[in-house]
Amino acid sequence: MSLATGSRPGRTDAETVRADSPARTLRTARFLATRSLRRHRKAWAAVFAALVLTSLLLGSFALATLSAFIGHARVERYAATTAVVTGDQTTRYTAKPWGDPPMTESQSLTERVRVPRAVLSRLAAVPGVKAAVGDDAVPVALAGRNGAAVPGPSSDSGNAPVFGHPWSAAALAPFTLRSGHAPTGPRQVVLDGDLAARAGVRAGDRITLQTLGAPASYEISGIAAPKAQGDATGLGHQGAVFFGDRTARRLAGHPGTTDAIGVLADPGVSVQQLYPRLRQALDGRHPARDASAGTRYKEDSTTLRVLTGTGRGEPEFLESAPSRMGLLMLLATVCATVIMIAVLVVSSTVAQAVHQRSREMALLRAVGATPRQLRVTVGREINGVAVAAALLGAVGAVPVFLQLIALLQRRGAVPMGLELPTPVWMFAVPVLTAGLTLLVARMSAALACGRIAKVRPAEAMGEAQREPAQPGRGRTVTGLVVLFLGMSSAGTAALQYGELAAAAASTAALALVIACALLGPWIARGSMRLLSVPARRLGGPGGYLAAAAARSHSRRLGAAITPIVLVVAFIGVQLSAGATLDRQGGTQADRSLHARLAVTTDGPGIPEEAVRRAAKVDGVAAATGVLHTTVVLARRETGEPKLDRLPVMGVTPAALPGTLDPSVTAGTLKNLGKGTVAVGESRARSLDLDIGSRVTIRYGDGAAVPLKVAAIYDNSLALGDFLFASQELAPHLAAPLNSRILLSLKPGADPAAVRKALAGPLASAALDTEVVDRPRTEHLQAEDRGIGQVITNVAVSVIGGFTAIAVLSTLTLIMVGRRNELVLLRLVGASRRQLRRMLRTEAAIVVTVGVVVGGLAAAIPLAAFSFSLTGSLPYIPPAQAGLIVLTVVVTAAAGYLLPARSALRTRHPAGPGRG
Repeated sequence: MSLATGSRPGRTDAETVRADSPARTLRTARFLATRSLRRHRKAWAAVFAALVLTSLLLGSFALATLSAFIGHARVERYAATTAVVTGDQTTRYTAKPWGDPPMTESQSLTERVRVPRAVLSRLAAVPGVKAAVGDDAVPVALAGRNGAAVPGPSSDSGNAPVFGHPWSAAALAPFTLRSGHAPTGPRQVVLDGDLAARAGVRAGDRITLQTLGAPASYEISGIAAPKAQGDATGLGHQGAVFFGDRTARRLAGHPGTTDAIGVLADPGVSVQQLYPRLRQALDGRHPARDASAGTRYKEDSTTLRVLTGTGRGEPEFLESAPSRMGLLMLLATVCATVIMIAVLVVSSTVAQAVHQRSREMALLRAVGATPRQLRVTVGREINGVAVAAALLGAVGAVPVFLQLIALLQRRGAVPMGLELPTPVWMFAVPVLTAGLTLLVARMSAALACGRIAKVRPAEAMGEAQREPAQPGRGRTVTGLVVLFLGMSSAGTAALQYGELAAAAASTAALALVIACALLGPWIARGSMRLLSVPARRLGGPGGYLAAAAARSHSRRLGAAITPIVLVVAFIGVQLSAGATLDRQGGTQADRSLHARLAVTTDGPGIPEEAVRRAAKVDGVAAATGVLHTTVVLARRETGEPKLDRLPVMGVTPAALPGTLDPSVTAGTLKNLGKGTVAVGESRARSLDLDIGSRVTIRYGDGAAVPLKVAAIYDNSLALGDFLFASQELAPHLAAPLNSRILLSLKPGADPAAVRKALAGPLASAALDTEVVDRPRTEHLQAEDRGIGQVITNVAVSVIGGFTAIAVLSTLTLIMVGRRNELVLLRLVGASRRQLRRMLRTEAAIVVTVGVVVGGLAAAIPLAAFSFSLTGSLPYIPPAQAGLIVLTVVVTAAAGYLLPARSALRTRHPAGPGRG
């Protein structure tokens, strides 16, 4: 009986389609879908698991990305203000891409852009302003009554820094006195309650403080605490020490400017009323400019900013803006990778589940089912599975997202002061990702059943009995084109440098994985030409069966290989790229360090005076302080503007190379000083620089300065792309304090004696210092490297586990569809031992081909990237490589052997299609 009309089976396609009413189609599809879901529970269970994980991962990473997008700096020190006036902490660069309109790129600055102190009177005169208070933040180290260092308040990432402020700025939090009185003399301070408790001091005691100069003793005139938080607490994320206003201005070292101006409004005056008045006062007849005016790049704005709401936290935590962007970019990259992998996994799993039913669908087609009925039937089946799976994954995405944020905070990937909010409306995002999961599943099912649905009824059973002799022409051509693009991108990576090489290598890896998925049957067929002979010889009858099955079902073998290629290539690229740079950078760092001793500190830094005193100690040959900061480099990439924020250091040129040898290849470090810079060899090559060339660097405070190249050096992976003299770099730092001092010794000097001799001079010049023997190497890394490592580890763990489950699901689907094949082999005389050997041999073939092809898909772009950047082969830790292979082996073995247990367990199996 025809399923479409209930009449004769000889009806033509045209007649069948005309008689196929929508209502009858829906009734038929509902009937078939219900029966199919019951009969193919195992196959749809694998699809269900893949879809749940897909929806869960998409939802959780989308939530994390959105939270980073709307993240902002925490408002603490300026909580009582209505607005905060500050300089523009952004630099810009405009360029015209090839054939496109001009584009502008922006980058955050990490050093303070200050405000002229003269602006205070202009703001104070604005109607509705109660007070305009200038604030300066000076890093402070403390020693209690017993001389021991006092740590700052605890935070998510360890002890928070302590800053000194003028007492007038206490009203901006607001801090109020709980005991004692405000500082009245140059040697009096007020401590916040948390610091006082840690130091074990109270009002009237004395305490030793160090700011940007030598330590000094101060009397504690009072103890203060935020008005809303009781007596014994500070801000929780920053320690506060309050000096008299004149003293704070002197210690800050920039009397004509201030870090920021907090504006307090009169009672009843709202921010909406006050903001336009402040803006008008700053932009009037004589517009107010920040202190960097005249030194900034021509495209940068020097107009003062008026920050309100959550924006008031930006001047408190300068690192929050660049860190948030780094975190956002990393999460967005991972999210895009998750989407790509999810699409491949879901389409592969759904297509395999539909393909297993090709004979059933062919039979339905042969007895009169129309193409539309088959498509609607498969659509109803996938809807029944995908809707429940997507919603379950969406519900699970919320706790997974919360755990992900907690993990990032515990590992220090979320910098101090950066808030990642979770408003209620944001939790609607998993519903959207669930819809995306459902859409991908429906499209995959429609494409998978499209071919069998179009076959004429008389030809359907014949088509279902045989696998196509070769993949479709469109699939093959597309795969070859993508393969060519991947190889071209790998070649581009080998010829480029830095970020462009990394982007090209990443594109190459992605393209090669997609090409492997498209060309899977061809890869399977070619691999069997190589592996069929050893399989027959080593596996006996089981090996012969495995070789025959793999050769006759190359499409099925390709479907099994593809997810393994995905696992190996993705994890290999993620782990090897960072490991290669770290290993080569570590090698250069070991080669660079010549210092025998180092002076370190757990405080905010070491003053330059300590460097000078250490250099004069008997037995010390040379001493250099090490300043750390970032600079911004403007460049073009395929015509588009790019602003790279790079970590750099400042040193004492005369102390090189006895303490830190950059391995100069051209020029000399003797010429490194004011107005000059040393450049890494790779960066010099990419910028076409030579000795005497000019390169414009934008410092962390926004100053754009053309510098003359004095030397070119080799060890740039360890020491950064630019090396400065301290006298050139220090004026552009908010707090020019050295992170440590490197010391080389005179021939024959006793390190122990030198360490003892250093104690006195250092104690009088800096607090909380320690002289260490054989110091750690100096290895500069990008500021988001730590965040990148945490995100990479999370991505590799989560996505690697997801793709491993996808491997298991795909292999399980394949083995569920092969149950009749195994039963038939049992009936014609194959023993259970022979069939187990056949399955083990097939699993070994799949694992071998998947690991080799996935390794090549990862190794080709990685080799190009590594040779371009380090001149060495890519590296992956052996333990991690072994773990990847072990995971693939265990997953493939489970996917092949566990689903076949039911078919091999019975002594006398029922015939195909029975039981």
